[in-house]
Amino acid sequence: MFGVTILGNNSALPAYDRHPTAQVITLNDQLFLIDCGEGTQIQMSRYKIRRSKIHHIFISHLHGDHYFGLIGLVTSMGLLGREQELHIYAPSALQNILTLQLEVAATTLPFALVFHPLEKDGPLIDNPKFSVACFATRHRIPCWGFIIREKKKPRKINKEKVLAFGIPANFYEQLKEGEDYTTKHGEVIRNELVTIPNKLPRSYAFCADTVFDESIAEKTKKVTVLYHETTYLKAQSDRAESRFHATTEQAAFIAVKAETERLLIGHFSSKYENLHDFLAETQTVFPNTELAVEGVTFIL
Repeated sequence: MFGVTILGNNSALPAYDRHPTAQVITLNDQLFLIDCGEGTQIQMSRYKIRRSKIHHIFISHLHGDHYFGLIGLVTSMGLLGREQELHIYAPSALQNILTLQLEVAATTLPFALVFHPLEKDGPLIDNPKFSVACFATRHRIPCWGFIIREKKKPRKINKEKVLAFGIPANFYEQLKEGEDYTTKHGEVIRNELVTIPNKLPRSYAFCADTVFDESIAEKTKKVTVLYHETTYLKAQSDRAESRFHATTEQAAFIAVKAETERLLIGHFSSKYENLHDFLAETQTVFPNTELAVEGVTFIL
């Protein structure tokens, strides 16, 4: 499974039962938390997110609506007896903030807190099953987006066929890579006889707070799903620019240029109670747009 669960979709001020930014990405047995605004723990409990399954937390920037819930989550993990390492990827100043918060509370965590400062575009995690990379956005302070990509072998095993041909299990990984199998008698069994094409790997890009910036489309080119902030409706483009945020039409334009399959929009200003116009304006430019509704899991 590859899915995105929205825990918070509002901007700075919680309003209309909408909460500051937080998302959980599920990729098979992995859970990733992106941003941790105020109230994230409550939202995790409400939507049955298991804290113990989260090993990587990504914080886009140091405006409070994106990280004020983090110290509470970290200390709760300690109170619940967590022992596994927790990796945090964030602007470097957050390390000192967390250290101070733990020190003044005389809190000693029962697990290792591993901090990874975000300093430049590029890979953060690269393992056989997935990769995570970051890219800079244009906001009032240093701010980062993230791309999570699953990894898949080009081919999938046809169990019935490999058994029929007597191919040993220790050769399955080579089959997945497209190799032919040669028996001990020299007979070559063509790969396409015992495998089937795998599905294309999926990807998710989280574009954090940003003014309209066309370069983001190149950084997120052809991702399966793109999340882009739409703090304001199109009529507020001047305000959006002055506050380093984006509008509905601007997010849609990025989605078109990035050639993404689907667009999720969020980070709504608290000046709007009804979100219908956000969806309508964005869909006019990019029809396959959805509101990042809290509690909903979007399957890639």
